[in-house]
Amino acid sequence: MGQLSNRTIAVLSESGFEEVELTEPVKRLKEEGATVHIISSKSGKIKAWDQDHWSIEVDVDKTIAEADADDYNGLLLPGGVINPDQLRVNEDAIAFVKSFFTDGKPVAAICHGPQTLINADVVQGRKLTSVKNISQDLINAGALWSDEEVVVDQGLVTSRTPEDLPAFNDKIVEEFAEGIHEGQHA
Repeated sequence: MGQLSNRTIAVLSESGFEEVELTEPVKRLKEEGATVHIISSKSGKIKAWDQDHWSIEVDVDKTIAEADADDYNGLLLPGGVINPDQLRVNEDAIAFVKSFFTDGKPVAAICHGPQTLINADVVQGRKLTSVKNISQDLINAGALWSDEEVVVDQGLVTSRTPEDLPAFNDKIVEEFAEGIHEGQHA
């Protein structure tokens, strides 16, 4: 029995996610016993981006319209440049993300993933990190940004790049296992 054998985790993504930022955390979560659902705006498959080219396709388990945040114990937001840019203008996706904060559930975001959190209006006063390119956007939205491989703030776990994945994966397992965080809020 893994640490996450009674946990169901939502992975919210569109096509254009950075491949390893979805596949590596999902592999680790499943190794720890979690049930993982890939959620996207459309059913079928979403396509990965691998550094400079399109790569694998991943099956979508549920659309955002079908998914109920109440069914999940935690949320993972992979990066990639294209993916968060689409999510952040999708009102249903933003509402889905926000509900995890409202309910105090752990949320993990890597690389460009935290961009979506800006639109969900949940970064004000929160400690986090991200890929350098979006650090100013996060700071402008009120985040306390720092350049570290992984930052944890009351159930919010963030990392910078694929190089940080080992530390990120360790922390998400820990935070998803802990569950509800009183300090996590919308």
